[in-house]
Amino acid sequence: MFEYFPGNYIWNLGVVATLNSGGTIDEVDRACRPIRDLAGQGSDVGTREFMQAWQAVADQVEQQALEAEKAGHRRTAGQKYLRAAAYLCQAERMQSAKDPRRREVYQHCLDLMQKSFDLVDPETSRVAVPFEGTTLPAYYTNASVDGAPTPVVVMWNGLDSTKEHMYTSGWPAEMAARGISVLQVDCPGSGEALRFGGLTARVETEDWARACVDYLQTRDDVRPDRIGLVGWSLGGYYVPRAAAFEKRLALAVAWGANHNWGEVQKRRLEREGENPVPHYWDHVLWVWGQPDVETFIRYAEAVQLDGVVEQIECPFLVTHGAGDRQIPLAYAHRSYEQAVRSRKRELRVFTADEGATEHIGLDHLPHVGAFTADWVEDTFAELDGAAL
Repeated sequence: MFEYFPGNYIWNLGVVATLNSGGTIDEVDRACRPIRDLAGQGSDVGTREFMQAWQAVADQVEQQALEAEKAGHRRTAGQKYLRAAAYLCQAERMQSAKDPRRREVYQHCLDLMQKSFDLVDPETSRVAVPFEGTTLPAYYTNASVDGAPTPVVVMWNGLDSTKEHMYTSGWPAEMAARGISVLQVDCPGSGEALRFGGLTARVETEDWARACVDYLQTRDDVRPDRIGLVGWSLGGYYVPRAAAFEKRLALAVAWGANHNWGEVQKRRLEREGENPVPHYWDHVLWVWGQPDVETFIRYAEAVQLDGVVEQIECPFLVTHGAGDRQIPLAYAHRSYEQAVRSRKRELRVFTADEGATEHIGLDHLPHVGAFTADWVEDTFAELDGAAL
């Protein structure tokens, strides 16, 4: 993995994620240079300065977008608004859950994303998925031509990502180019659902899956029998759990296995493995709505897939990086081996020689993204041909 900040895994992961999600190397370099010395003091120290440095570059790019828009250069403006949003959402992700500025920064990111959609991607729009008396905020990238029904993939994020990270990764656009729409959802515990709706994560992710499928089946531009589910990072737990109990799903992808996330938390207490974000324990308590670490650890014991993956019947893909420093590779093998009822199961491990070997392939996101897109496209085609 490219390591801009030697020895600071968490900050480096943010850098490579940005570079593989539309960020330019010059702008990322200018955002990182002022905080090089702080990076050597650990991932938790200097996160406010991280925000300030990245905000300064995002503001500059946003100003360039405003000038381009005034000059009538809509495409240039839209691209720049999107990059500014990408920088903000990566820097916001690094902040403490207790930082009072997070909501303001995140709202600004949402506003920039909407400007980008309006200017360069009218096929992506905000939608709201009805869920237990409220809604799950989402983006819908529509691949339908003239309203004809198309297959669709629901995309879920993980512990600290948002639908903005999913969109800026470029994967929804790649799927749309293949004729497959993508619903990018802020599930409970993430994005707007957490920040503005106060919805926290839970063990029973089939509840969210049911809501997503119910919503999609109301749309005339969706094939109701071709709805898949993809989730990265902690989504590697969320998705298999949901696929085991929501039988209307046509396929499922764990983009990074997370077979026993509760066990990982106990290891992190012992400082085994890497954390995904600074201020880690404050973050997980926020996401899961737990009052203290001891209570959270007990609750998290149920966040595991033994006895669950065996109930998946639809086609199931597990991808994992051989060098993942957060989640053991053994979990990918366990999820694959236990999926004995899946009509098509596959495990793909990415090595250091090819890249995408870090957590969810953030070090080479286009590589793992292309493989996953190919698998989804092929599997939908096989289902149409009744080959499975």
